[in-house]
Amino acid sequence: MSIIEFPSDFIWGVAASAYQIEGAWNEDGKGPSIWDTFTHKRGKIKNNENGDIAIDHYHRYQDDVALMAQLGLKNYRFSIAWTRVLPTGTGTINQAGVDFYDRLVDELLKYNIEPYACLFHYDLPQALQDQGGWPNRDTAFVFADYAHAITERLSDRVKIWMTHNEPWVTAFVGYGFGAHAPGKRNPKSMFKALHHVLLSHGLAAEAVRAAAKQPVKVGITLNLNPVYPATDSESDAAAAQRIDTLLNRIQLDPLLKGTTPLEELSFQKWIPRDTIQPGDLEKIHNIDLLGVNYYSRTVAKHAAWVPFLSAIMIQPKGNEYSEMWEIYPKGIYELLVRVWKDYYSEPIPPAPFPSTEAGARGLGPELMITENGIPVPDILTGDGHIHDPRRIKYLRDHLAQVRRAMDDGIPVKGYFHWSFCDNFEWNLGYDKRFGLVYVDYATQKRYIKDSGHWFSQVIRENGFNL
Repeated sequence: MSIIEFPSDFIWGVAASAYQIEGAWNEDGKGPSIWDTFTHKRGKIKNNENGDIAIDHYHRYQDDVALMAQLGLKNYRFSIAWTRVLPTGTGTINQAGVDFYDRLVDELLKYNIEPYACLFHYDLPQALQDQGGWPNRDTAFVFADYAHAITERLSDRVKIWMTHNEPWVTAFVGYGFGAHAPGKRNPKSMFKALHHVLLSHGLAAEAVRAAAKQPVKVGITLNLNPVYPATDSESDAAAAQRIDTLLNRIQLDPLLKGTTPLEELSFQKWIPRDTIQPGDLEKIHNIDLLGVNYYSRTVAKHAAWVPFLSAIMIQPKGNEYSEMWEIYPKGIYELLVRVWKDYYSEPIPPAPFPSTEAGARGLGPELMITENGIPVPDILTGDGHIHDPRRIKYLRDHLAQVRRAMDDGIPVKGYFHWSFCDNFEWNLGYDKRFGLVYVDYATQKRYIKDSGHWFSQVIRENGFNL
């Protein structure tokens, strides 16, 4: 048995998002978001469920923060509901909405839990969607105004700001595939939306720094998958490169290089010529902290009949799967290595680097895992326990691969588990459970899972036995 240890300054945390946990969808002046609209349409969400109540965090935040403290959590990434602060996305501040986040931040700090505030996690104000949403370039500038307004009110205590969670999902799943709000299926809108979300990141980064009442760091979290060819054939290798460009490089290149790979793709005709304007890429290339959200890998196979990509994504047979994806711990190591080699300013050093401070070394933005987790069928036993050995194994195996990357010289700064509690899982409703804490949705009672106790011990000991 080997012991996996992490640096003394390693950051341990959990993550959640506003729509998935808060509830109180129309209380205290909150305006409707696209997710309120989308989930209220029959047939859009499994079992026609919605986030109107979710896990009622809006009313139970004090108990939830106390539970975080009980588990020894030191860092919490949460998102702010734009429409709770600005009900229509612009205009007059809704003081009651700001007051909620003011109280939440104070409650976290009371227990010495560092708040990581994310400005956007999919829930665009419906009023802005009515004006075109993210495909409308104006939305990027309105987002920066919102970022400035909330930073003015919270930055005396909040030092870490994430502009967006997973711009690719916002744009591609919401405007291209139609599975997420606002449920659109338009390739041109999809590409415009992605660019404008990234542009809004750069504008918001400037706005946050301008409004901040103390030195702050501004980052973004990206859903990234290492992409592998299904076979050794040249056609599958080329298919993997195309999917990697569409999934990973389309986000990473603008943020970390100030360039775009779009001209390399075969579907350039779907990107309106005026989408990327002079100065946009320089504006986007503005980041202090890169958050990597990793769940699984992608395996690509050539498929000539598929429009644009001539490729499909397959699920390798004989491997282990969660309720949603293949379980592939090695992928988080290979993803970190790839990001470091392709986007940071020096090669991996030959010996392990003892600190997590990439940014302090002038190598580029600090690097951390901001989401990693697994949906498995959790069962509440009669005595109030949830035994989830598969989640514990998933965590152990993935954390070992994160440590492996650090041993190879990549200064990963921290790890945030997704998620703290079970919650509303977007178009899948309440069917999938990711939390370290089980929620009985009928009673809203919380139960710490075995994995929650295990993760708590990892934090206390700053490591674990493998």
